[in-house]
Amino acid sequence: MEHSMKRTTEELDQLKEECGVFGMFDFDGGDVASSIYYGLFALQHRGQESCGIAVSDTQGAKGNIESKKGMGLCNEVFTPEDLAALKGDIGVGHVRYSTAGESCIENAQPLVLNYVKGTLGLVHNGNLINAKQLRHELEYDGAIFQTTIDTEVIAYHIARQRVKTATVEEAVINAAKKLKGAYALVVMSPRKLMGLRDPFGFKPLCIGKRDNAYILASETCALDTIGAEFVRDVEPGELVTITPSGGIKSDKSLCIPEEKRGRCIFEWIYFARTDSYIDDVSVYNARIAAGRYLAKDCPVEADLVVGVPESGNAAAMGYAMESGIPYGTAFVKNTYVGRTFIKPKQSNRESSVSIKLNALKEAVAGKRVIMIDDSIVRGTTSDRIVKMLREAGATEVHVRISSPPFLWPCYFGTDVPAREQLIAYNRTVEEIREVIGADSLGYLDITRLEQMVGGLTICKGCFTGKYPMEPPTEDIRGNYEK
Repeated sequence: MEHSMKRTTEELDQLKEECGVFGMFDFDGGDVASSIYYGLFALQHRGQESCGIAVSDTQGAKGNIESKKGMGLCNEVFTPEDLAALKGDIGVGHVRYSTAGESCIENAQPLVLNYVKGTLGLVHNGNLINAKQLRHELEYDGAIFQTTIDTEVIAYHIARQRVKTATVEEAVINAAKKLKGAYALVVMSPRKLMGLRDPFGFKPLCIGKRDNAYILASETCALDTIGAEFVRDVEPGELVTITPSGGIKSDKSLCIPEEKRGRCIFEWIYFARTDSYIDDVSVYNARIAAGRYLAKDCPVEADLVVGVPESGNAAAMGYAMESGIPYGTAFVKNTYVGRTFIKPKQSNRESSVSIKLNALKEAVAGKRVIMIDDSIVRGTTSDRIVKMLREAGATEVHVRISSPPFLWPCYFGTDVPAREQLIAYNRTVEEIREVIGADSLGYLDITRLEQMVGGLTICKGCFTGKYPMEPPTEDIRGNYEK
């Protein structure tokens, strides 16, 4: 099934994140597919292009994996009958937005691999910067690839290492030593569930428990959805192995010192759901803090503070708390706009922005409005939202952004485009203000980022051009319509 990667102007102006991962092992032997489905449902914001679930019965024949995947949202791909047919007490699930590898069914995950030592089910969130080299190395050795995604490269390297090692854990560690970039991996072998985070901790991964079942998930909100309790985060560089005999076993041989780590700051600014915690830091509290800092550093007289849903809302509340200006709702969001909604052609009058959002005239008419958003990428969406507020009767529109200006691309799984496409590249804040049509514009000061997440070591490469590791010499990201 071919699926076009062409995106509307508004879609191109939205930040996207690669994926959400979920794994579960029920030591009591219960089927896990429906719990994985609800876990993925909670992670749907991390990817709406494709999804999939693979399960296995640890008491059954080794290597028998049942899987189902498809293009679209979880509730479009899975029926109750599908879930009932997926029998197994161990499983992995995935929701995907592609940053590397085109959007088609072949690239949907989980990836299921049959090889000489049995089977592996893999799900991956992130982007490898040396995937091309690793792929060539395998191809010259005779490997035949079915997909264009990094995950298959990882799977092959694990399988190849497994032939030489005593345990699958050793194989995963040995393979990981070759990987450069961002990865949160959940791997299912016939009798074990494993989770691995890259040494820099770019992508989140946490452990949960419900009764006698253990869970690995991208975000804690997925644990809450299935009634599981949070156990702890997987540490950057840590491999955890979950089995009935050993519980949670940890291998920290890939760990690096805290000061060298580089968690993606955009998890807190934008990607993660507001009710999640990442590395023990509340996403909600981080966004409130960002709004408070904006109010301190970029104050302006106004009558109302509003957020662009969803990630702008908590920052707007923080701004209102700090400034004493009332917080209000200026936008109604159509929550039913999924991946399958037919995009308006550029020749049509309809804008994707106005299909997704509408301004509340009663809330903003005759008022000076401060509008808080999480970022400005190309600027096309921001200028339409400012215009929408003016058309609804706002007398002034002051834009405040809860991140610094984007000046550099991201190579680690965030869809930040090439520099030339970024509105902040080669423009002053005043010039950007003119482009988007706001009365004033203020960005979060870069020194506030660590404060916002309680001092954690973070990656700020998209703002500074300084990455936790050497970036690739060529642009290895997905080939998007420019």
